[in-house]
Amino acid sequence: MQLVDRVIPLIGAEPSFSTSIPGVTLYRYVAPTVPDSVTYEPSVAVVLQGKKRVMLGAIRFDYDASHFLITSIDLPVTSQVVEASPKTPYLCIRLKLDMGVVREMLAGVSATVTETNNGAPGMTTAETTAEMLDAFLRLIDLQSVPGEIPFMSALIEREIIFRILQSAEGQRLRAIATLGDNSQQTAKAVEWIRDHFTEPLRIEELAQIACMGVSTLHHHFRLMTSMTPLQYQKKLRLHEARRRMLTDGMDAASAGFVVGYESASQFNREYSRAFGKPPLRDVRSLLAAGDGLAT
Repeated sequence: MQLVDRVIPLIGAEPSFSTSIPGVTLYRYVAPTVPDSVTYEPSVAVVLQGKKRVMLGAIRFDYDASHFLITSIDLPVTSQVVEASPKTPYLCIRLKLDMGVVREMLAGVSATVTETNNGAPGMTTAETTAEMLDAFLRLIDLQSVPGEIPFMSALIEREIIFRILQSAEGQRLRAIATLGDNSQQTAKAVEWIRDHFTEPLRIEELAQIACMGVSTLHHHFRLMTSMTPLQYQKKLRLHEARRRMLTDGMDAASAGFVVGYESASQFNREYSRAFGKPPLRDVRSLLAAGDGLAT
């Protein structure tokens, strides 16, 4: 595959590489990984070799060289590379989606499919087509012509979004970006929690922000994220605390306080339940393994 030949020299021996192309990151693993709790942003992840598994609550998504992953909203998930070896490493290209561009394109794109399931999660897999791979190949090739990146990357990103929106699996992306739909209203609540996760969460106020009743919000929020609003906020807090300890060297008590916990014992208890180890032991093991928080 041409994309494999392009990606391998770029990423080298590193597990991840942020390219000069806006929103494009490359990933490489030479062995399966243990399940890790991370937050996926709106994005498209195209696997070139190997296989990955993502758990959104109890819902499992497997994607490989024949299927890519679409994430339409910020989702705390459990992620794991399940197929990789030194001879055939796991290789993946992730393109972060600009939802503003998606909404802009929806105004001028005529849909060939209609929304049929307003209760599906904000994540799905879709078949990787030759047209999709060709677009990603042209996107990666821009790395060798930096002067063309500002103009051409935006055009190719729009092409990729167009192809997703025209597919049946693109319904989630379309619904979440479309005003007046239950999916979009729920996405508004998700976005508010994401931007204010350190603040106290009052469900009645969140329902008003989403222009929904409390029970309706709970129902659609769980369908889209596989968790309640409070569970979603907790996962965001714990993931951010973990990131602060790993990348900023922050101690557990300070990290817990920064993300909104008032009780150190509650933070330690919930962190251990989420990641399987107390904060200090977890961070030490991650640093020793050199894993970080790559997705």
